[in-house]
Amino acid sequence: MISSRIALLAIFAFGVSVLQAEVLYSNDLSQEKLDEEPKDTLVLMGKFTVQERDGNKVVHLPGAPLDAFGMLFGPSETENYTATALIHGEKKGRRYPSFGLGINGVGGYRIMVAPAKRAIELYRGDEVVGSQPFRWQDKTWTHTKIQILKGKGEEWMINAKVWHKGEDEPKDWQLSYTEVEAPFPGQPSIWGSPYSGKEILFDDLVLTR
Repeated sequence: MISSRIALLAIFAFGVSVLQAEVLYSNDLSQEKLDEEPKDTLVLMGKFTVQERDGNKVVHLPGAPLDAFGMLFGPSETENYTATALIHGEKKGRRYPSFGLGINGVGGYRIMVAPAKRAIELYRGDEVVGSQPFRWQDKTWTHTKIQILKGKGEEWMINAKVWHKGEDEPKDWQLSYTEVEAPFPGQPSIWGSPYSGKEILFDDLVLTR
């Protein structure tokens, strides 16, 4: 009897994990054409093209001009989903890049890595709604992750975390924000500001339910 219960619990846990891992969109760029914009994307500002680095295809944002640039990718969603991306930047002297990942379109929510501030910041549109100290590592790929979940009543929870490639993913969310206005549907997005004059690279764009 006990073994039967354990088996049922194992099956249930497996089913839950499958549901949690439902992939809505995934692009590791391996099938993209070089020197072109990735498929299923919309460049808002800047020149985002597929390039090859160390035998791996990535989305490339050049180091000039020095401005803020963004690109939408994947399907439009409203709530109960998570976006992830790998991002690589490089400093030059005392100049640092800034980069991040967004959800719910241009005016939605963004997790931004701000090495010059030694922080990560959570944005709602153009407004900073949360900040946390973060020691960014130069010339290292950085995992970015952001999600929006429907809460009780008219509440939505936006959660975000950041960690370097090769490190364990933090168990807890580093930044959270409670939204009380119904969010608009929109595509996820990647953002980069090459203030160091160095290229910014993006890889493994994924959207899960």
